[in-house]
Amino acid sequence: MSFFKKLKEKITKKEEEEQDNLASPETQDEGEAGEEVEAEEKESISEKFKEGLSKTRNSFASKVNDLVAKYRTVDEEFFEELEEILISADVGVNTVMDLIDELKMEVKRQNIKDSSKMKEVISQKLVEIYYGDDDEEIEELQLNEDGLSVILFVGVNGVGKTTTIGKMAQRLKDQGKNVVLAAGDTFRAGAIEQLEIWGQRVNVPVIKHSEGSDPAAVIYDGIQSAKSKGADVLLCDTAGRLQNKVNLMNELSKVKRVIEREIPGAPHESLLVLDATTGQNALSQAKTFSESTNVSGIVLTKLDGTAKGGIVMAIRNELDIPVKYVGLGEKVTDLQAFDAHAFVYGLFADMLEEQEDQST
Repeated sequence: MSFFKKLKEKITKKEEEEQDNLASPETQDEGEAGEEVEAEEKESISEKFKEGLSKTRNSFASKVNDLVAKYRTVDEEFFEELEEILISADVGVNTVMDLIDELKMEVKRQNIKDSSKMKEVISQKLVEIYYGDDDEEIEELQLNEDGLSVILFVGVNGVGKTTTIGKMAQRLKDQGKNVVLAAGDTFRAGAIEQLEIWGQRVNVPVIKHSEGSDPAAVIYDGIQSAKSKGADVLLCDTAGRLQNKVNLMNELSKVKRVIEREIPGAPHESLLVLDATTGQNALSQAKTFSESTNVSGIVLTKLDGTAKGGIVMAIRNELDIPVKYVGLGEKVTDLQAFDAHAFVYGLFADMLEEQEDQST
């Protein structure tokens, strides 16, 4: 079986699991957000990634097509130009070097001469670089099955952190979870109000204090409120003033101590939110936060707004931090659990569909 067919099978399986995770209609709240979710449920994972990665695909895949058309055989010049294409897509220099080495070995192993066969090999190696040798799926979230789960969101201002929290709340509600939000970003003007708007939109309570108050106190009250409500998940917003790094990291440390004291083993996830349109700057932010706090996963927003979606691979390979969610659009349902198979499908969708048509 070709890799492309295996790719389609993996995506189909993921789509079936996604539907199984949705709560029954009886448990979903009615309202504007619920109606929007119901209307969007029919869009498959593969279609979401295909649509969301259109800018990257139009840039990256077209260049690969041009490269294959230019070089009928696979030689050193072919790899040099492929290297430039991958770097321009923000895959990252170190990751590109690893990928090129893997591709060269695979070309020798399969004795590949025809450059047209490289599309499938590139697709396969991108997935392997992300998942490793075992091709293991990365779980969406590590949740506490015996009580309240606490998820901490960190990241600089302007990356879409508060919006991500609102979309995550809707996603968890769709899975039948009882969710509470804590407005721990008490320093950015309008941050509390923005989270309140999202709370109203997805119909979940928001615990807040006044602007400028102690973030740790807000999170403490959020935990107590979530416990009293019998909530399943507490989503905590935090400040993002990276330019004042020392104070910011001290605040995060204090927040984490409060969480750990009130719920041993928490936070169950510390998710770093990054803006995909900032490219290598996002990688730099990831390095800074991972040095100062225990980041368990990345949420990469605005992936639909960049032609350099290769940053996903750079983050995973160079920092060994999984990208757990990606933003593929503006709709409340466009926060999508990351899946490397669907990602590669989104990059090469036109090529894969063309080859599939030719084989039938």
